[in-house]
Amino acid sequence: MPSFTAPDGTTLAYHLTGDGPPLVCLPGGPMQDSVYLGDLGGLGARRTVVRLDLRGTGRSAVPRDVGSYRCDRQVDDVEALREELGLERLDLVGHSGGANLAVLYAARHLDRVGRLALVTPSVFAVGLGATAEDRLETARLRRGESWFAPAFASLEAITAGRAADGDWDAVAPFWYGRWDDEARAFRAAEEHQRNAEAAARYASDGAFEPDATRAALAAFPSPVLVLAGEYDVAAPARVMKEYAALFPKGEAVVQSGVGHFPWLDDPGPFAAALLAFLDGVSSP
Repeated sequence: MPSFTAPDGTTLAYHLTGDGPPLVCLPGGPMQDSVYLGDLGGLGARRTVVRLDLRGTGRSAVPRDVGSYRCDRQVDDVEALREELGLERLDLVGHSGGANLAVLYAARHLDRVGRLALVTPSVFAVGLGATAEDRLETARLRRGESWFAPAFASLEAITAGRAADGDWDAVAPFWYGRWDDEARAFRAAEEHQRNAEAAARYASDGAFEPDATRAALAAFPSPVLVLAGEYDVAAPARVMKEYAALFPKGEAVVQSGVGHFPWLDDPGPFAAALLAFLDGVSSP
């Protein structure tokens, strides 16, 4: 397993899968072991998928300063990985909470990113917001599912600010295109993959300055793909389109029939969309 040393002396691990030009992938969670990304639905067939284990997760060491779990303080880790890989510019993918780190890196290093893909991204870094109705409207697309009624009631409680014990577990099916045994196993594994202390500090005070980040991204010269899931209540399609519009060369794609983990729900179309973007092929 390859590793390198971050500027503060923390040893960070990364994983290489597949063959082809490198594609650096930042996991979400936040602060979850990158193993859940796999090779992102088969991207390893044409790209070398480089999964970074963020500090304190996976095979990476726990830092001496736990304050360094804050998202903005990890930008230097990504830059150190670029140097470790010997890349002048890197193609970068950020999933969910990892998209915050990806855009902070892009904002600070405008000339170091070749192509940027944000997969069902969190929006804290850029200060966008999904309304309760955005989430509920997305959830209603699943009204034909056997589990819908109790899950929707819990989602209504959460969006109204009156969540009770058990509501967060009850809405789990909304995160997946299919609530089957594979999705249940994927969900259960998350409990053992996330560093709870790191997750609590990731978005702590000072991590994000949305106005400054949006201003920097308005000058970002490289192509950007924001990939949304049709069923994703965490990153509703309306907000994802707004996100893509922050970039001069931003494009939003909504993959049908998938949730927050589109490579798990329907890997073929997901990989095809990402590879077409990375190859510079315009969406139909």
